[in-house]
Amino acid sequence: MIRIFNHYVPRAALRALVFDLGLVLVLVMLAVSIGTGGISQVMPVAGTHVVSFAACLILVGSASGLYESSGRGSASRSMVRAAIVLLVLLPVAYLIFGLLPAGTGDHGTVQLSVMAGVAALVVRRAYLSHASAAASARTRILIFGAGNAARDVSETLRKNDPNADIVGFVPGPNEKEAAVPAHRILALDDTLPATALRLGVDEIVVALTERRSGSMPLRQLLDCKASGTKVHDLNTHFEKTLGQIRIDYLNASWLIFGDGFNQGAWRSGVKRVFDLFCATLLLVLATPIMLVTTVLIKLESPGPVLYRQERTGLNGRGFSIAKFRSMRNDAERDGKPVWAAANDARVTKVGAVIRRLRIDELPQLFNVLVGDMSLVGPRPERPYFVEQLTQEIPFYALRHSVKPGVTGWAQVRYPYGATVEDSQEKLQYDLYYVKNHTLFLDLVVLMETVSVVLTGRGAR
Repeated sequence: MIRIFNHYVPRAALRALVFDLGLVLVLVMLAVSIGTGGISQVMPVAGTHVVSFAACLILVGSASGLYESSGRGSASRSMVRAAIVLLVLLPVAYLIFGLLPAGTGDHGTVQLSVMAGVAALVVRRAYLSHASAAASARTRILIFGAGNAARDVSETLRKNDPNADIVGFVPGPNEKEAAVPAHRILALDDTLPATALRLGVDEIVVALTERRSGSMPLRQLLDCKASGTKVHDLNTHFEKTLGQIRIDYLNASWLIFGDGFNQGAWRSGVKRVFDLFCATLLLVLATPIMLVTTVLIKLESPGPVLYRQERTGLNGRGFSIAKFRSMRNDAERDGKPVWAAANDARVTKVGAVIRRLRIDELPQLFNVLVGDMSLVGPRPERPYFVEQLTQEIPFYALRHSVKPGVTGWAQVRYPYGATVEDSQEKLQYDLYYVKNHTLFLDLVVLMETVSVVLTGRGAR
């Protein structure tokens, strides 16, 4: 993982994106140079076209999820994403390079060359996202611990990091029972630094279930770090591997003395300007969709078009949000709040569609304009559930230290849930966002939101 502006990005995904970007730039420049008479003339004559198409490649490829690791999807999903990318990029390439200035040769030849090259590149990327990584590209990881925590670390690596190569487990001195396969436990015949050197370990994850005095060989771990082997504790491992802060192993001191939670005036100001610009732009673009939605709701069922609810926002303050009504008008006839569930019988036919496409959330852009919400942040919850969840889930109140959002890190990482357990899972992603949020992470969330809308992932 590489940390960019506090957000962990898979090293393999970043390499793939940079490689593909470079390959497309070379391809486009070669295609255009045929008509301009030399590659040195490409940027002065067609620089705007080349840069514009490169930007489209980054935006569409990232938003589609094409560069996600194979741990997060099936081969069929990767092919669907590749098809979506091609449906967008091929017409864009045709339009952009059809606008080349006079004197750049046959535009049709350039257009077809670029389109063919992009198609081959995208199909190749979809295939490589599920191909096994070369041994030289894999990260060799030693897990220090053999209990439940070590087992959880092993499972997260297996499911989420295809480039991770677990060399084995070293049990802690106070761990009496192993929760990992016996044949994966290493006999520590030498010191920990010597063992790490012998096995070619790149990273050590300290995952001790029992942490009483003397359980961690601090000097040996320090020697490992000094010799170039990365050493991570349990909380940092989950943060960088899963993009979440696991509360089952979390202690308050890690949050207090670690980095993150930067809520300064500069960050707040930049985020507010970004929110105003994006919300205004989205409202202008979404106006036709909102008008059609209004008509369809009125035609299908009696009742108001908009559904208003009280939600809990920044620092626990209440505010009212508006959503397009997607349920029957008597959905909560007894007045008691009820979790919305998957395949909820109260949802209308129009409601099912607008929920799947997230159109029901569009009126909340007005909440962004007035300052009650941000474009990206933890989803605001109803006060009735906030009171319940604050009592049952540790650290739940921390999510109210930033403005709630129309979309959020938890929404693009975890499917819709309707239980306290689901709320706990989503809180772990919300804590990651609250701790590490930057404009860069907001952009990542917005691009992944596009992917969620296109695929219908997590709809309820």
